[in-house]
Amino acid sequence: MIAAAPQGPVQPPPVVTELAAGRPVRAVWENELGGLTFQLGHGDTRQFVKWTPAGSGSGSGSGTGIGIDLAAEAVRLRWAARFAVVPPVIGEGADETGSWLVTQGLPGRSAVDEHWKRDPATAVRAIGAGLRALHDALPVADCPFDWSAETRLSNARAKAEAGRTDPADWPEELRHHGTVERALATLADIPPIDHLVVCHGDACAPNTLIGDDGTHTGHVDLGTLGLADRWADLAIATWSTQWNYGPGWEQPLLDAYGIAPDPERTAYYRLLWELTD
Repeated sequence: MIAAAPQGPVQPPPVVTELAAGRPVRAVWENELGGLTFQLGHGDTRQFVKWTPAGSGSGSGSGTGIGIDLAAEAVRLRWAARFAVVPPVIGEGADETGSWLVTQGLPGRSAVDEHWKRDPATAVRAIGAGLRALHDALPVADCPFDWSAETRLSNARAKAEAGRTDPADWPEELRHHGTVERALATLADIPPIDHLVVCHGDACAPNTLIGDDGTHTGHVDLGTLGLADRWADLAIATWSTQWNYGPGWEQPLLDAYGIAPDPERTAYYRLLWELTD
């Protein structure tokens, strides 16, 4: 799912204006399914509202990338908050126009804030160290959520059968697979799990928060958090350094995490991401 800061004015849905209760409202993020994130207020008391239009919430929270299930994210946030720094859930709801999730703001700025884009070395170190800390903190034995390659492959097949997978949309490094059928055949050969962890589920750079001292302060957007090989997260975290900072930052992230490169698992999980995103 493509997401970025809005490039122009965004009219808040009525429920967001109501939740703001007179506080300043600023759109800070949007995705291609029409989902929006708004900041309410400023400073340490700021809150965030994720809003998604009716009809886009068909996702199951299992990593399909089809639809946005804010209720699933709320459940995951409440569970993860017992072990790691994630946004506290304040409220949630839905009406005929859409659904929403309200969370308390956390200290720090997104790793793709312009401040950190000017200092990618610090940002990438924080992302790698933060991801390792998250993986170490979340208990595998207690996690009720699944993000396994097997489940995601099933979702990829369903998406392809529904005609929602187009090789023309794939990034250049994946186009050698040629067809959807060949890509799915490649994905059927799932690599053995290197190390089972509770994965973030969307470990792209924007979802790590960084404090003024250059260390990670928390993680956001945990809607697909679940059990999987750690390379399911690492493959995407390193990939996102290309999109956000340019070439040359994958190895520093792995160094900060404390792991050697694994080209086979990285390639596998990037392909799986593309076919389920």
